[in-house]
Amino acid sequence: MKHKLLVAAVLGLGMMSASAFAQTAQVDVSDAWARGTVPGQTSSAVYMTLQAHQATTLVSVSTPAAANAEVHEMKLEGTLMKMRALPKGLPLEANKPVELKPGSYHIMLTELKGPLKKGDIVPLTLKFETADHKKSEQQVQATVRDLTAAAPAGGAMSGMAHGAHSQ
Repeated sequence: MKHKLLVAAVLGLGMMSASAFAQTAQVDVSDAWARGTVPGQTSSAVYMTLQAHQATTLVSVSTPAAANAEVHEMKLEGTLMKMRALPKGLPLEANKPVELKPGSYHIMLTELKGPLKKGDIVPLTLKFETADHKKSEQQVQATVRDLTAAAPAGGAMSGMAHGAHSQ
């Protein structure tokens, strides 16, 4: 009986420390969705809300749905809206939601391997790194919405060519 209690206690401590580690690297992901495409379109974007439990950076993204997936930002510089990849990733402050949305931060998918139709699921792997260099990955399922879903006012961004990024 003592042996069983000791084993249970050791396993409990092991599970608690693994759970504590997962908590330190955990990022809550909500409302993940991708914009649908039209025939021949080779790029799209994915949006979601991220909230880290501690200061963390979204360093990269991958998906089997596209040859390339990058964290991007759109920023108004003077009167020109510019889009660019974030080579150092997207910093996430502790307990502060960061919304990836049209006209702002987003995940850019290029060289899509097929069309994205409303109702499809785009699997993503988000890679994070904390300030103390602990790395983690998180699997996310983004539901494809209609091409016009949540387009910015005037819809100008929904058809924007993504080949002219600033570096």
